[in-house]
Amino acid sequence: MAGFRDEDKALFPLQSISSIVQIFQNQLENSTEPDLALLSILVGAVENSLTCNRTFTSQDSIVYDEPKLPTVEYHIAEALYRKFQTVIKGAVDLTVYDTKYATRELVKKVSDVIWNSLTRSYYKDRAHLQSLYSYLTANKLDCFGVAFAVVAGCQVLGFKDVHLAMSEDHAWVVYGEDGSETAEVTWHGKGNEDKRGQPVEAGVASRSWLYVNGQAVICNRAMEVATIVSAINPSLSATADAAEVALLQQELLWLLYDLGHLAKYPMALGNLGDLEEAAPTPGRPPAINLFQEAIRSSRKYYGNAHVYPYTYQGGYLYRHGLHSEALSSWADAADVLRKYDYSRDDGEIYKELLEIANELIPHAVRADERLLRQPRCFAHLLRFYDGICQWEEGANTPVLHIGWARPLVNTISKFDANIRAQVVIECYETETIKLNDDENLQKKETNPDEMLNNNNNNYYKTKEKGNNTARDLIKSLESKVPVTTASTHPSIQALTAACSEKILNRDYLLQGDGEPFVAPPELTINSTPSTSQEPVVAVATATVTATAVTAAATTVVVNEEIVDDSENEKPKITLYSQKMKGLKDLLLAEKLNTHAISLQLTAQSQVQIGKKTRSGDEIGINQRPKRTRRD
Repeated sequence: MAGFRDEDKALFPLQSISSIVQIFQNQLENSTEPDLALLSILVGAVENSLTCNRTFTSQDSIVYDEPKLPTVEYHIAEALYRKFQTVIKGAVDLTVYDTKYATRELVKKVSDVIWNSLTRSYYKDRAHLQSLYSYLTANKLDCFGVAFAVVAGCQVLGFKDVHLAMSEDHAWVVYGEDGSETAEVTWHGKGNEDKRGQPVEAGVASRSWLYVNGQAVICNRAMEVATIVSAINPSLSATADAAEVALLQQELLWLLYDLGHLAKYPMALGNLGDLEEAAPTPGRPPAINLFQEAIRSSRKYYGNAHVYPYTYQGGYLYRHGLHSEALSSWADAADVLRKYDYSRDDGEIYKELLEIANELIPHAVRADERLLRQPRCFAHLLRFYDGICQWEEGANTPVLHIGWARPLVNTISKFDANIRAQVVIECYETETIKLNDDENLQKKETNPDEMLNNNNNNYYKTKEKGNNTARDLIKSLESKVPVTTASTHPSIQALTAACSEKILNRDYLLQGDGEPFVAPPELTINSTPSTSQEPVVAVATATVTATAVTAAATTVVVNEEIVDDSENEKPKITLYSQKMKGLKDLLLAEKLNTHAISLQLTAQSQVQIGKKTRSGDEIGINQRPKRTRRD
């Protein structure tokens, strides 16, 4: 463990963002292991000084070309650092745990030390309680802070195998020689209940969003440093941030990004995207790139099991007036959520989706009436609610009460019947699908890398995007023209009779050579009976080919119009939830029966307690979360 080294000490007293960034860089690049306790203390000292009972006022001067921070003196930082070491080492007798790798008993003991020293009379999910500075100065930690403190404590004791595991709303630890052991070390939610010391396998098996189906971010030491930085909270109030804290967080996240430590951390990439949207850094990628990178990270490393990358992106698109794209991103978020079962503990993601459904989507429709003329937007809306309905299935508690149904019905009713009718709706059936005589297939699991949007539903347009040339279309069509020297088919005779005086010039269409039209070939009737049909076939073939070319050329023109006219798209979606499948006919009816739609959405009968089948898997009833540092 690095501790305070000479190159770090030389930077004190810390008064600038660059000096703190330099210490982080020293720890990440020039030491065997970055010291988690030291770094958490430093950023916690700055955050708390600038947000809690703030008296410091930033002063720019000739000496500083960046905001000046409240001074962090070396002797204070070192005293807090030594205090944490004393607390842990003084309470844990290592002779009892004489092993190279941590055990469940050791992890539980360290969590007991942290847990039992916390002040009880405070609201634990309050802001600015995630750092060891808060713990060492006020004995206060939020749930993430407790989990982080346990990992930092195990590092103090010399155990290098204990690491932090992060879902989107919960944290626990992994340990052991191969890192396969898991242990709860904190609570989740707002209560004092905890399962400290217990493995998380039951939560994973329950298909709970809290445990992301076993797709948590498993940290190494550098990624644990990233959790310190991602957990920084610049907020002064619900509407104001401390600019210096936000800038410190932004600079540290870019440092970690440049060193490659955010590649497997979608939440941190989303945080950085939010910071860049608010205050873009010159020479850095735009915020949208970071949101898209977070999505790619979730798909590549975590089986597309994370919801927040899509809500991050959706929020950004919404704020920038890209409402159709925002709808698509929110539908993608619901596509992820359909993998889980809802419980009352899912408070954070529930509130997020409720805001999207009841505030953001209705506002987007009011602000941008073009959405109502785009069938794909209606399809996005259906996909969003289908995901939520499937999240509800199999849970103890219903999701879609009347407070959800009213805004949905109101929004759906704004789409004209002819727009709704253009959406091709299919209903997925759980029965096996017969592929051939030898094999059957359950519901196909889509590879998340196959599609950038529309995770769980295939989506198509009836028109090509104009990327096929006329040459390609002609070749394709010509290959389908039956040319035969046998007796003349009645259809060929009809085509021959209808042949006009001029036909399209192939060379003109393919290369731009010559005139658009040419005269048809002159027919020379050969008196030899055996060849009497050939001229007819030649004319017929030329006519069919010309007709095909005309159709191909027309298709290209139409396609170009369709590409520019998104209102004419015809999307195809598949509904998976029982509630939305039951709504299919109502949704496509010329006149909407809003009362019937509301009844179907809020029906309790679709919420089945116990098991349900998705993609052939049996899913039980779930556990629960609390979002780790997005507020």
